[in-house]
Amino acid sequence: MKKIDPTVSIIIPVHKNAYGFKECLEGLSKITYPNYEIIIIADGPAELEVQLAKKYTTNVLQLKTPCGPAKARNFGAKRATGDILFFTDSDVIVYPEVIDQVVQVFHDDADLAAVFGSYDEHPPEPNFFSQYKNLFHHYVHQTSNSEASSFWTGCGSVRRNIFWEINGFNEQYRYPSIEDIEFGYRLKKAGFSIRFYKSILVRHLKHWNLFSLFKTDFFNRAIPWSDLILSENSFVNDLNIKIQERISVTLVSLLTISLLLLFITKWMLIPVCFCMSLLLLLNKDLYKFYYYKHGWIFVIKAVGWHWFYFFYCAIAFISVYSLKKCQHLLTKSFPT
Repeated sequence: MKKIDPTVSIIIPVHKNAYGFKECLEGLSKITYPNYEIIIIADGPAELEVQLAKKYTTNVLQLKTPCGPAKARNFGAKRATGDILFFTDSDVIVYPEVIDQVVQVFHDDADLAAVFGSYDEHPPEPNFFSQYKNLFHHYVHQTSNSEASSFWTGCGSVRRNIFWEINGFNEQYRYPSIEDIEFGYRLKKAGFSIRFYKSILVRHLKHWNLFSLFKTDFFNRAIPWSDLILSENSFVNDLNIKIQERISVTLVSLLTISLLLLFITKWMLIPVCFCMSLLLLLNKDLYKFYYYKHGWIFVIKAVGWHWFYFFYCAIAFISVYSLKKCQHLLTKSFPT
C-alpha cells in the first residue's frame, strides 16, 4: 500500500504591528513537505497582518480582543486538521526542510509525543542585545538534553491527539510568557516523551533592546517560571535552570553582598575575586561561543549583562518564594 504522509498544521499567532511577519510567511511558502496547512490567528485587531496572511492561506482566524498566545494557539489548534501540530512565532523564519525533519522524527519514533528545535546561530538583527539574546537562546538549547523536560513554541511540534489529551496550553497566561514550558511540564507529568533535536533550526528575526530584554526576562519569564518551579516543586537539570545556572545565580548573589561589604572591609576582595573567578569558569563555554561569533569587546559586554541576568533571576526567585511563604503563613493563621 502507498504510504500516507501525515498532515501538519502550522499554527502561528500574530498581533498588530508584528515585526518580521512577512518574512515568516515567505519562509512558509517555501516549505518542501507536501501535506501541510497554515493557520494564522490574529490576537486582537491586526487588519494589516490579516490581509497579508490571506495572501498565503485561507485559514486566517481572529480574536476580537488580545488574549495572549496561549489562547490564540488553542483557538488555531481547534481548527487544525493535521495529525501533527507545528507551532512557531510570527517573527520566525521556518527553513524549507524543517517540516520534513519533524515528520521524519515522529515517523521514526511512534511513542514520541512532542519534538522541538532551536534558533540558528545567525540572528539577522545586528545590535548588541539582539545578538546577545538570540545567540544565548541558541546556545542554551544546543547544550541541553535531547530527552527534554519542557516544550518550546518557537519551533515545536506535538501530536494533535496528545495535545488535546492534556487540554492544550494554559490560557491563564494572558501574555507571551512560559505557557510552552508549563505545557511541557504537563506533558512529562502525564508520562509523555518530548525530544529536542539540535539539527532542527529556525531563524529568529526579533529586534531586542535593553527595555524589551529586561521586561521579557524578568516579568514574563523569571517570575512566572519561579512560580511554576515552586508550585511543582520541580528543579529540572535542563535549559535555563541547569545546576550550573543555579550555582551561577547563587554566586552572583554572594558577589553582590561581597561588593556591598567591600565598603566596610577590604578583606571582602577575597570573596569578590573568588565569585568572579568561579562565574567565569562555570560559564566559559558560553563566553567562548560569544568570542567565536563577535570577539572580545562583545564578550566583555555579554559577561556584564549575563551576570546582571543572574542577579535579577535571583531577585525574581527570592520574591516569588517570599510571597508564597507569606501566603502560606496567612492561610495557616486565617483558615477559610
